[in-house]
Amino acid sequence: MSQIHVTTKINGDETEFLCGPEETLLDVLRDHLGMTGTKEGCGTGDCGACSVTVDGRLVCSCLMLGAEAEGHEIGTIEGVAKGDELHPVQKKFLDHAALQCGICTPGFLVAAKALLDRTLEPTEEEVRYWLAGNLCRCTGYDKIVRAVMDTAAELRGA
Repeated sequence: MSQIHVTTKINGDETEFLCGPEETLLDVLRDHLGMTGTKEGCGTGDCGACSVTVDGRLVCSCLMLGAEAEGHEIGTIEGVAKGDELHPVQKKFLDHAALQCGICTPGFLVAAKALLDRTLEPTEEEVRYWLAGNLCRCTGYDKIVRAVMDTAAELRGA
């Protein structure tokens, strides 16, 4: 089977990889690039555990082919922190105990950051709507929503 050469930018870094035409972006991230923070929960785009951004748009990486990353900018959980410095939303997830087993957490963090990159004044309803594509079987959603709302308040200086 022939391999496809892809040039893209992942978390701000120019990246090249080879992938099969049937391989998903999730497969490429985890298996070829060693970026195992993005999780596979369902493989059908229903749980949000594999959420990444593509040109700033939230996408389930299990539904996108790796070859489709050509020329696009991909953001993963590995790019949320700046080096050893956690992003404020990561800190608030810890402060609010908004995580348990951790399978869904990367997807929630990527989705929450994508929302906060768009607005620092989301309503609770907007946060719940924005995160509706992410499923958690451990915590319930109130702590997650509170963490995102608290992050928004901190980022806007409230």
